[in-house]
Amino acid sequence: MVAKADTSKSVKVRYFALLKEERGLSEETIETSAATLRDLYQELQARHHFALGIDQLRVAVGDDFVDFDWKIQDQNVIIFVPPVAGG
Repeated sequence: MVAKADTSKSVKVRYFALLKEERGLSEETIETSAATLRDLYQELQARHHFALGIDQLRVAVGDDFVDFDWKIQDQNVIIFVPPVAGG
């Protein structure tokens, strides 16, 4: 019998602007089985009722902006960046 691999990962998620307001936190560490950043945001959006769609965000892992199809690794630091107003 082959044991099923555990696909759960622990990641730190950081929120800014509207996402921070909606979540009520600037960051949290979560366990997820999401494979990609797209999957993770959809999971978080359903859980926390985020108003912004994926097409309105940028995403970074560590210090680098990446595509939403980027594969999540255990211990990643993921930053969802909504549009911000400025002057």
